[in-house]
Amino acid sequence: MPKKLKKWQDSDMEPEINKEMANEFVISITNKQCVEGQIEELTLVTTGSYLERAGKRYIVYREYDQESGRSQTSTLKIDSTRENKMVSLIRHGSGRHTNLILESGKRHLCQYGTPYGDITLGVFTLRVDDQLSSQGGNLRVEYTLDINSNLSSTNSISISVRENLPQESERVNHLENQSQSVS
Repeated sequence: MPKKLKKWQDSDMEPEINKEMANEFVISITNKQCVEGQIEELTLVTTGSYLERAGKRYIVYREYDQESGRSQTSTLKIDSTRENKMVSLIRHGSGRHTNLILESGKRHLCQYGTPYGDITLGVFTLRVDDQLSSQGGNLRVEYTLDINSNLSSTNSISISVRENLPQESERVNHLENQSQSVS
């Protein structure tokens, strides 16, 4: 029987990975970025949590920050109840904090943590395609980043969330170890 989305109970806290929820879902993230015609693609496959609280869905996972050499927690908060679908990317750890707001058809000024300090980016979201259900699914977001109102990059992020099967855990652990040894 497929795993179901957990209900998040505490309305005052953002979800965090805990031991009970830690490796319930396989999360695949592909980020494409185009800067001055040059396309760069990065894919991360990891395990994490997928849960629901107050009608919003959360994807929570840990990722390795190559610049600091430490791991950080990333949370994607998906709100499809709004007229304009919205995804928030909240990242903390490694001494930095990022909070990007991706709301379909709107531009937001957002905080982005770098090793040199925080910067403010303009984020205009072209499209949010939410195909997530209580058992997982796919999410795709297309957006642009600007600095001082000058286009910096065009981006897309594609996320797949699926049940973590035992054989999948071994493959994901192998991929995580490979990505950490690359830096």
